Amino acid sequence: MTTTPPGPAPAAEARDRKREQRGWYFYDWANSTFFTSVITVFGALYMSSVAADDAKADLARNGPTPCIDAQGNENRLRNCDISLFGLEFPAGSLWGYLLAVATVVQVLVLPITGAIADRSQNKKRILGLFAFLGAAASALLFFVDDGRWELGVALYIVGNIGYGASIVTYYSFLPDIATPDERDVVSARGWAFGYLGGGIALAAQLAFYLSRDAFGVSESMAVRICYLSSGLWWAAFTLIPLRRLREHQRPHGGERGFALLGAGFVELRDTIRAAKAFPLTLAFLGAYLIYTDGISTVVTVSAQYGTEELRFSDEVLIATILVIQFVAYVGGMLHGLAARRFGAKKTILGSLVVWILVIASAYFVQERQPMQFYALAVGIGLVLGGTNALSRSLYSQMIPPGKEAQYYSLYEIGERGTSWLGPLLFAAVGQATGSFRYAIIALVIFFVVGFVLVALVPVRRAIAAAGNREPAVL
Repeated sequence: MTTTPPGPAPAAEARDRKREQRGWYFYDWANSTFFTSVITVFGALYMSSVAADDAKADLARNGPTPCIDAQGNENRLRNCDISLFGLEFPAGSLWGYLLAVATVVQVLVLPITGAIADRSQNKKRILGLFAFLGAAASALLFFVDDGRWELGVALYIVGNIGYGASIVTYYSFLPDIATPDERDVVSARGWAFGYLGGGIALAAQLAFYLSRDAFGVSESMAVRICYLSSGLWWAAFTLIPLRRLREHQRPHGGERGFALLGAGFVELRDTIRAAKAFPLTLAFLGAYLIYTDGISTVVTVSAQYGTEELRFSDEVLIATILVIQFVAYVGGMLHGLAARRFGAKKTILGSLVVWILVIASAYFVQERQPMQFYALAVGIGLVLGGTNALSRSLYSQMIPPGKEAQYYSLYEIGERGTSWLGPLLFAAVGQATGSFRYAIIALVIFFVVGFVLVALVPVRRAIAAAGNREPAVL
C-alpha cells in the first residue's frame, strides 16, 4: 500500500514530499530530448539518408546507376532498396518500419517491466537502469555514419525500450509522492517542465545545426553531435530524480534474479485477471487512448500538412516546432491551475473542446501565411501538454495501490498500440479527397468521441472502486 497519508501531513513530511516532487519533475526534463530531438526532428530523415547512401554505394560498386525514379531522376530515398534479414525495401520506408518494430518490442517488454517494478518495489534502480540504457543508445547514435544504418536500427530499438520502460516506472512514482489533492498540479508541472527542457535542448541543437558551416562540420556530423548531446542531457539530468526520489512501498516478494523475472510474469498474469474488476478504470483508459491518438496524430502530421498543403519552408516548420515546445510549458502550468479549481475531469473536457476548435481552424489556414500557422501552433501548445498531464494524474487516482507500474504499462502499451489509427485516417482521407485539409479536419472525430466517453465515466466511483481516497475537487 502507498505511504501517502490520507490527511494533512506534518510540516517535515510535506517538505520531504515537495523535495521529491521537484526531483521527479526533472525526469520529464531529462527524457524529453529523446522524443523531441532524437525521434521527431533528426530521426526520420537522417536514418533514411544513411540507408540510402549505403544503397547508392552498393549499387555504384555493382555498376547500375543508383536510385533512379520513374522519371529518370536520382532519388536518394524512395528507390534505393536496402536489405535486412533477407527482406528488401526502399530506404525511405526504413523509418516507418523501424518505429513499428520498436513499438512491437515495447509491447512485449513494458508489461513485464511494470510487473517486476511493482513486485520488487525497487523502482529507483529500475528507473535508472532503463534511463541510462536509453541515454547510452541515444549517445551511441553518434557512430551511425558511412552506411552503418543497421547499427542505427539496433540503437533506436534499444533507445525506445529504455525510454518506454523508464517512463512506465517514472509514472508509477506519482501516487507515492503526491496526495490525491496534489496530483493534478504535480503531473501538470512535470509535463510542462518536460516541454521546457525539450525546447531548450532542441533550440540549442538547432542553433548549432543551422550554423554548422561556421563550426566547420558537415551536416552528418552536426546531426550526430546532436544525438550525442541528447544522450548526455538525458543521462545527466536523470541523476537528479535518482538522488531525490525514495522507495515508498515494501516488496511484494523476496525474489531475486531469474526468480524475480518469473514472479514478474505471475504478477502480470494476476493483474490482468484482476483488471476485470475495475471496468471504470478500463473505460477511462479506453477514452484516453482515443483522444491521445488524435493528439499524437496532429503532432506527427503537422509537418506534412505544413509542407505539402500549406507550402511552408523548413525554416517555418522548425520555428513552429519551437513555438509548440515553449508554449506547451505555459499550457501545462495553466492546466494545473485550472484543475486545482475545476477538477481534472472538467479541465480535460475543456481541453478537448479547445482541441476541436484548433483542428477546425487548421482547415482555414492559408498557403504561405506563416503567422496563421504560428497562431495554430500556439493553440496546439496551450493544450498539448496539459491534456496528457491531467490524463496521467486522473488515471493514477483509479489504479489499485501497489499496481501502479503495471497499470501504467497498460497505459503506455495501449497508447502505442492504437497510435496507427489517426495516421491511417489522415492518409486515407487525404488520398480519397486529394486534399490534406479534409484529412486534418477528419481528426476532429477522435476528440469528439473522446469528449463523450470521458464525460460518461463516473470518475468518483472509479476512484472509490480502486480503493483510493477521492480528491476534494474532481
